[in-house]
Amino acid sequence: MKKPIFKEFDGYNGIVEEIETSRKYGTDYAVYRDSVDKQINLLHPSRMKLHISEIIDETSSTKTLRLVSQDGYLPPFLAGQYIALFLELSGIRTSRPYTISSPPNQTGFYEITIRRVEDGLVSNYLLDEVKKGDGLESSGPAGQFYHNPLFHDRTMVCIAGGSGITPFRSMIREIVECGLERAIYIFYGNKNLNDAIFHDELRSLSDRFENINYLPVIEEPQEGYEGPTGFITGDLIREIIGEPAEKTFYLCGPQGMYDFCVPELERLGIPKRKIRKDVYGAPAHICDYPGWPEEIKADEVFAVKVDGGPTIEARAGEPLMLALEKKGMKISSLCRSGECSKCRVKILSGKVFQPAWVPVRKSDRQFGYVHSCVSFPVADLEILL
Repeated sequence: MKKPIFKEFDGYNGIVEEIETSRKYGTDYAVYRDSVDKQINLLHPSRMKLHISEIIDETSSTKTLRLVSQDGYLPPFLAGQYIALFLELSGIRTSRPYTISSPPNQTGFYEITIRRVEDGLVSNYLLDEVKKGDGLESSGPAGQFYHNPLFHDRTMVCIAGGSGITPFRSMIREIVECGLERAIYIFYGNKNLNDAIFHDELRSLSDRFENINYLPVIEEPQEGYEGPTGFITGDLIREIIGEPAEKTFYLCGPQGMYDFCVPELERLGIPKRKIRKDVYGAPAHICDYPGWPEEIKADEVFAVKVDGGPTIEARAGEPLMLALEKKGMKISSLCRSGECSKCRVKILSGKVFQPAWVPVRKSDRQFGYVHSCVSFPVADLEILL
């Protein structure tokens, strides 16, 4: 029989000798095999059982839920990461991601901050119906929107809109409570000051710490307001931060804020590698998005045949995943923003529209897979779950 090619590799005999020596004199790690999954699950649990220990009013449309573990343990996370809540409401099994707004050095609880969404199935439930002591099921912490000290500058320029302030609150609290050597500028856009979540807390931290700079930017200021107004422009950013060199820029907010602010940053000469954007859900009005076929209206309905399953109806103006959930189909999901790829489905026939920024793998494009959370039907479909 021909000698296997790997036995001809340089160093093969030496490796075999090392293996035999380790088996004879080394530790037998096989005895720990059963505990590997337990250790991994402590850091990266797929599901967590939580309950609400406190509900904190933030604004007229926003509340913070303080969540503790039912078994007394919460895995660590990085400031800027999120958890996804899994719920069944009105017969619909669904999920929603919420950034952890408390700092990672606080290990006794997580806080998530929810702002009401117009006709929001989940936000209305969490704001109006849940009460202290209620249980919730969630994922473990996830997400890529955080400061990496190996690659990112110590000076952070953060641009937030609405509930997009939540990851930055976690980052700021970690900086001041752990004494991290970072400076942070926060530009926070809202229609009026009453909508600004954590406003008093952030203003107080900005007054107390030289490395924290908080700047609310108000579109419709009330009488007597003396701060910046309008939009967060490149000129305003340069006026406050000076030269943009040796600074990393972070954005979290609605899609309209990205559409306006990213070109403003690029106009300042900031390279794309220095601009980090958090995922923020599917566009609310997809028909207004560049590239949408003009002949397709948001309320147009298409047939979606699930391979090996039923045929359902789906509106053009809502994500394919939401249409499937409404019909009782369980779709794996986490971010619901086109990033994590857990909700992929294969398009066997038909066509969907996806925003250009959705990071679909080259292999997925080749074989017809799409992220159903940010895919909108523009024709009759046949899909494989």
